[in-house]
Amino acid sequence: MDEKVLKSAEVLFDLAYAEDIGDGDITTNNLISPNVIRRAVLVAKEYGVIAGLPVAEYVFRRFDPNLEWEEKKPDGSKVVSGEVIATYRANFRALLTGERKALNFLQRLSGIASYANRCMETIKGYDVEILDTRKTLPGYRLLDKYAVKMGGASNHRFGLYDMVLIKDNHIQVAGGIKKAVDEIRAHIPKSIKIEVETTNLEQVREALEAEVDIIMLDNMKSKVMARAVQMINGRSKTEASGNMTLKRIRKVAETGVDYISIGALTHSVKALDISQKIID
Repeated sequence: MDEKVLKSAEVLFDLAYAEDIGDGDITTNNLISPNVIRRAVLVAKEYGVIAGLPVAEYVFRRFDPNLEWEEKKPDGSKVVSGEVIATYRANFRALLTGERKALNFLQRLSGIASYANRCMETIKGYDVEILDTRKTLPGYRLLDKYAVKMGGASNHRFGLYDMVLIKDNHIQVAGGIKKAVDEIRAHIPKSIKIEVETTNLEQVREALEAEVDIIMLDNMKSKVMARAVQMINGRSKTEASGNMTLKRIRKVAETGVDYISIGALTHSVKALDISQKIID
């Protein structure tokens, strides 16, 4: 896991600690002796792809610096129900108090990775990339996008700062696609890519005339999208967007687009079912 991603998790852990523990775990601290050491395992309870184990390790290590940790199925691995993901040994209090924080990270990120992987399997055989969006949980941007990559998909822009995406409201204010593109080109380095959102073939023609890097085909029917791809004919990259579900993306891939962006990768996460078991 990249250092910047882990740093992001550290900040989130501090927030999670404050909201969950406060002055202390009054249940565990009044039942468990502070010197008891136990071994535990993380177990998958359904099929999926794992992401976030370095974060889970970090959480437990914050409660017990002497944690002994061994990954059995590293990030990016596929798992089945009953499979052991990691084994570890630590202070019993640390295992119990840290459990929910570690699982909250691990289950969310593994859920994202699992869905991303299902999308990749669905469009197998087509020369198209699955992209995420900025529809991430606030504060979790780096972690969510890391999980997308662990599932085999790719990252779109990370924020408003690293790529231009001219959308309908921008176009309306500027007075048209070409005017918006020209105005932006006058103020940014040539190395920054420009993408324009289009919703019909007339806008696609305008975006082509503006010679943008990527043309987004937003909320178009598949037949219209296929016509747009033929019209563009490789002069710009193409990105399909809008209501991209597992049921639809294979048909969209058939149109010949270069990218399919899916907000549901991160905005509608179903956590992967994972549990901690104390084994001795």
